[in-house]
Amino acid sequence: MALDTPGDILYYDAPKKDLYEVGEIPPMGHVPKQMYAWAIRRERHGEPDKSFQLEVVDTPILDSHEVLVLVMAAGVNYNGVWAGLGQPISPFDVHKQDYHIAGSDASGIVWAIGDKVKSWKVGDEVVIHCNQDDGDDEECNGGDPMFSPSQRIWGYETPDGSFAQFTNVQAQQLLPRPKHLTWEESACYTLTLATAYRMLFGHHPHELKPGQNVLVWGASGGLGSFAIQLINAAGGNAIGVISDEDKRDFVMGLGAKGVLNRKDFNCWGQLPTVNTPEYNDWFKEVRKFGKAIWDITGKGNNVDIVFEHPGEATFPVSTFVCKKGGMIVICAGTSGFNCTFDVRYLWMHQKRVQGSHFAHLKQAASANRLMVERRIDPCMSEVFPWDEIPAAHIKMLRNEHKPGNMAVLVQSPRTGLRTLEDVLEAAE
Repeated sequence: MALDTPGDILYYDAPKKDLYEVGEIPPMGHVPKQMYAWAIRRERHGEPDKSFQLEVVDTPILDSHEVLVLVMAAGVNYNGVWAGLGQPISPFDVHKQDYHIAGSDASGIVWAIGDKVKSWKVGDEVVIHCNQDDGDDEECNGGDPMFSPSQRIWGYETPDGSFAQFTNVQAQQLLPRPKHLTWEESACYTLTLATAYRMLFGHHPHELKPGQNVLVWGASGGLGSFAIQLINAAGGNAIGVISDEDKRDFVMGLGAKGVLNRKDFNCWGQLPTVNTPEYNDWFKEVRKFGKAIWDITGKGNNVDIVFEHPGEATFPVSTFVCKKGGMIVICAGTSGFNCTFDVRYLWMHQKRVQGSHFAHLKQAASANRLMVERRIDPCMSEVFPWDEIPAAHIKMLRNEHKPGNMAVLVQSPRTGLRTLEDVLEAAE
């Protein structure tokens, strides 16, 4: 092995083949005709152990503005569960292809570039953010690219995600990889971190400000763990909500001002019919929950922002505990999509309900800089080998995963590696 100084490309002996085994590294820049991938097909939609199947598929062909990345590791997110189930939508109804490769987080190496790509070169180590757009409408040029009619999520609304040896992405999706992290640590954070960043800082005039209080649902999960850290870094006060007492110390260790356990209250699920005895019982429990928040923030201090993603189970409570003029910002519905609430507390207290969906490049890059500068920890909890990708998604579906973010190994043969040279030596 030798490092070529002018191009900083590592040269090593490897045969040229049309298909490589998982973990086998081709010569730098050589693109095989085929690759291994965990593929989903429409006819087997269902739980991940059924819908995810290992297949040999064609390696993607790049267009002029695309980049091919050799995937070292990938992240596990709930949209992989959704893709397998075909809910809330089937990815095949979006991209119309024969098979779908899930995975919307990855770390890896630029392996080939389109002829109009200027910002990246073969050999660059990168992480990938998952927003794609066509770049040629007014929202992409002076507006918010997340509002573009062409906006789509790579690995969910596109057929070519990260659970494969190679993935093709738009050049604008690439971000510098934090060199102090391992391949798997680098792969686990971009989707959840950038999503949390936009939720907290991307909706004017409700950007998080120092001293404000934020209620964070699912505080020990991928989204929640980054929300706590971002709130703390910005000088705000995070109140984390957990469902397992074993997670309290983890959330407090991230910098939360206080933690509440959902199991101490009985006000979850869809809103009972207003002014019925069931509603009155629910309302008493909500007030009890609100008082527990005051025990952390001070009497009468409702939260400025509610960081929502469970949806159906928590939304009625979220719209009640938010302060006058505050914001409930929601990015998912992991407990269900039928959100209900008492609209009187919305209009009379002039609260804002804000949908939020991933992040555009500037927001993703700003969030990534916090990771590069070591201001944020990736909170990686578990790493799975390549052949356990379906099992990792089963754990997420059943909420059996550990606090933090999950990763899976792809071309990296084991955990703890940080460079291509590490990977080559480990493979020997």
